[in-house]
Amino acid sequence: MKSTVVYACILASVTLLGACSSNPTLEDKDKKAAVAARANTQLGIEYLRDKNYEMALEKLQKAIEAEPDYAVAHDVIAILYAQVGDKGLAEKHYLHGLKLNPDNSDGHSNYGQFLCSNGRYQEAEQQFLIAANNRFYKTPELPLFNAGLCMAGVPDAAAAEKYYRLSLDKNPKFGPALYQMALLSYAGQDYLRTRAWLQRYQESENQTPESLWLAIRTEYALGDNQAWGNYSLQLRSRFPDSEQAKLLQEWEHERRSGN
Repeated sequence: MKSTVVYACILASVTLLGACSSNPTLEDKDKKAAVAARANTQLGIEYLRDKNYEMALEKLQKAIEAEPDYAVAHDVIAILYAQVGDKGLAEKHYLHGLKLNPDNSDGHSNYGQFLCSNGRYQEAEQQFLIAANNRFYKTPELPLFNAGLCMAGVPDAAAAEKYYRLSLDKNPKFGPALYQMALLSYAGQDYLRTRAWLQRYQESENQTPESLWLAIRTEYALGDNQAWGNYSLQLRSRFPDSEQAKLLQEWEHERRSGN
């Protein structure tokens, strides 16, 4: 499993919020603008998922043109600009979106990811905490987990572990945080604890090539030949073309040759 940040905004659907006005003509105009902004933002999200940046940019610009104060569109276009390497425009839209909607936890979390990717770790940490501390936010485990990944990149293993644990306090079955805790335990050669984290992970998530490869090495270190052999069979049968399956083949060859 790659240690990647978790975006919230681009994974969500955009819903239409009706406007209220005493002027029917103005109300109709506002509603049409809102519909256009949300529809184009949703299209922009879909194109962004497919990495079709040109079409994503076109739709998001139309969304902002239709409704300049639509914070979600600014957040999504900021993600786009960040992905294509235009840091200036990315930050401009992040900040403008948060000015429009300071309570947008997705926006704070996404801005935190941007700051972290540019080495601005303390600022990033603040944004993640703002997102997580919003008592109305439904998934505070996401920014806390991303804070952990950010601190791991400093590197600050103690701070990373603190945030992974806080993430799991919010959602004990949050797979990405469970896996990262297993990795930290393995790096510290605490193999029994690694096994325990992986068992919790397996109860919450489907196995991946990365989790199986970690389980193989953990059980080998613990001397449980049956367990690591079982995980090896799973890795070879379920993910035969994975990088981890190739690593397993090389590892077994080295063991047989005594190197």
